Amino acid sequence: MTRRIEAFAAAKINLLLHVGERRDDGFHELESLAVFADIGDKLRFEEADDLSLTIDGPYAKGLEAEADNLVLRAARALAADAGLEPKAKIHLTKNLPVASGIGGGSADAAAALRGLVELWSLQTGNSAAKEIAATLGSDVPVCVESRPSWMEGRGEIVTRAWRVPAANILLVNPGIAVPTGPVFKALKTRTGIGKVEHLQFEQELWTLTELVKEARNDLEAPALEIAPVIGDVLALLRAQKQVSVARMSGSGATCFALFHDDEGMAEAAATVRAAHPAWWVAEARIIA
Repeated sequence: MTRRIEAFAAAKINLLLHVGERRDDGFHELESLAVFADIGDKLRFEEADDLSLTIDGPYAKGLEAEADNLVLRAARALAADAGLEPKAKIHLTKNLPVASGIGGGSADAAAALRGLVELWSLQTGNSAAKEIAATLGSDVPVCVESRPSWMEGRGEIVTRAWRVPAANILLVNPGIAVPTGPVFKALKTRTGIGKVEHLQFEQELWTLTELVKEARNDLEAPALEIAPVIGDVLALLRAQKQVSVARMSGSGATCFALFHDDEGMAEAAATVRAAHPAWWVAEARIIA
């Protein structure tokens, strides 16, 4: 029988994101606390005589213009590292909005590395996947394990953030794609790095939310200049009765809100959907 492997590409949320100075290599120094939600894209891998990728799902159309999807680049890089011909039939179900600040493409690439390590029975395992991830993009390394983590450097230095509570998190995207490059280009104010401690959270949501409230996402202001509708999303989320904190994730345009209970999140989700039926709204839990 043909082997079939499945992998989950969880949505990545930057609860805080501080930007430092631009480096000689063109990247910026960062510090971020990234968490992952229990919603995301799905990938399936089967043995084949060549390498192929098919895509379906509600946001498949957003990837039609990509001649070289990051999933395929990950597959080729992993095969080259292992000295193999890249042979696999890959299918991606695209559930997350494209270019939305929640690591969709990066999470897909990381899931491809994990899935193909298993499909090809590679002895190097996740160690090779982590090394290759850093060559594919700044967000890919943290997505390999998809657990709460501190991100530093340009994103490739990943340290596990322990005891992050499995909080309720509402994700909202106003239906627009915001490319990362222009957001960084429009950046004017930087918090800089070294501003937050690598805390353990004692499984208390209030500790996490207090940290997030005191920190910021430096990319929120430039993203608002490019896509002012992000301000509408944030205003609506912050107006909800039981919200703990609301902020934009990554370079946008997806925003998140943390809630203490399911009821508060469900009520807020219903309010957002009623006011803006065309927006993407997802109720989720942080993967602890």
